[in-house]
Amino acid sequence: MVWGTSSGAGKSWLTTALCRHLANQGLRVAPFKAQNMSNNARVVAGPDGGFGEIGAAQYFQALAARATPEVAMNPLLLKPEADTRSQVVLMGRPDAELSAMPWRARSAAVWPRVQAALHDLAGRYDVLVMEGAGSPAEINLQAGDFVNLKAAEAVNARSLLVTDIDRGGAFAHLYGTWALLPQAHRARVAGFVLNKFRGDAALLAPGPEQLRQMTGVPVVGVIPMQWDHGLPEEDGVFDDASRGAVGADVRVTVAVVAYPRVSNLDEFQPLKHIAGVRLVWARSPAELAGADWVVLPGSKATLADLRWLRERGLDAAVCAHAARGGRVLGICGGLQMLGEAVLDPDGVECGPGASLADRSAPGLGLLPLVTQFGARKTVRRTRLRFGALQGAWAPLRDVAVQGYEIHAGQTAWHPAMAAQATPREVMPGLAWQSADGAVLGCYLHGLFEDAAVLHALFGQAARSLDAVFDGLAANLAALVDLEAVLAPIAENARG
Repeated sequence: MVWGTSSGAGKSWLTTALCRHLANQGLRVAPFKAQNMSNNARVVAGPDGGFGEIGAAQYFQALAARATPEVAMNPLLLKPEADTRSQVVLMGRPDAELSAMPWRARSAAVWPRVQAALHDLAGRYDVLVMEGAGSPAEINLQAGDFVNLKAAEAVNARSLLVTDIDRGGAFAHLYGTWALLPQAHRARVAGFVLNKFRGDAALLAPGPEQLRQMTGVPVVGVIPMQWDHGLPEEDGVFDDASRGAVGADVRVTVAVVAYPRVSNLDEFQPLKHIAGVRLVWARSPAELAGADWVVLPGSKATLADLRWLRERGLDAAVCAHAARGGRVLGICGGLQMLGEAVLDPDGVECGPGASLADRSAPGLGLLPLVTQFGARKTVRRTRLRFGALQGAWAPLRDVAVQGYEIHAGQTAWHPAMAAQATPREVMPGLAWQSADGAVLGCYLHGLFEDAAVLHALFGQAARSLDAVFDGLAANLAALVDLEAVLAPIAENARG
């Protein structure tokens, strides 16, 4: 099990690297995270032969392990809809009753299902690489902490404890976390890992040895700061700085609008590795200036994020960009914003306590579409072919694409709202293009992860996921004393 001294310490990428390292040893490996909180989700196999949702991190970890992603690998997913409200997804499906339940009551209610998923995976794989959440030493939560403590106890897991040394206070974070763990869980900690280190590792002495003397736990690895390890960050905007091509090398600037409840940002990771592409995260009109493309990505709170756009003047900036003939792409929630209106009469998205005024809003009016939220949520993997795209998006004409859908809103063309020109439905019920060709809206996530799309738009391919995973594993093996931590696990699995 990989524990962290805090969120953002490096648990997810370390878990991913361990999955590939162990898979390379010929072991059957699966990831597991009892509960994840993220609006970056993926569609995977559900328990009944259908589809369900898990956190994107566990999806990538499963691929790194060369395992088929399934909902048991992340049985509980919390998708934040507001600062005090999340949609609860249990075994891949939204659960309204759990979503309304207080946190402490919810933990007791879900643990039997989570434990069953954990034991099911343990019975089918040689090794589980488990990721904790936040810190295992939150003493106000320990009584109900099934994500870190109960899960580890249920399968008698050994653990690595990783900390972000770039934040400062790393030795205090490691010691304090270890000291606040219940005694039985302290004994699980097989090693400490210092992550995101800059400079000469020799300067750390005598800290690691002093820490070992105080705890009995060795520092088994020091990992340098890695700006481009190839995996998207799990939560929020994974890189606030402009990334990719710079200066004279820039041929296309893609500005992705990063509203507060943005979702599925991980799907833009491949653009960082396309020669000539500069990726910008925009939160103001000034950050859209000079962009060739403007992308409105997914949102877990479309109406709230649409209001946020208007408050910052981004709505006008996007419309002005389109009026100049600049490319605009809306994906899922971004597609909904491009339409004439977004309606949530039953409070499906904005919550049952929302006022009537908050349950609807005009869209940007760039496509004559209306979206209404309903109780039925679409979760599926999809493979379709773009139709007769024209203008700016013509390179995608007749391109077959594979992606995934996660949306509660249902969108339809509204003939009465069409202006003088009629838009094109370029993928039945899933994608529409404006009459002038500049604006494209699509429900399909994962476009930029599709090799055919990247080739059509840029004539290039991004770095493969297998290359990313192998790079992570090789880097981990060079920097961390894996033998000390994993030898007993691997020996037991082979036995």
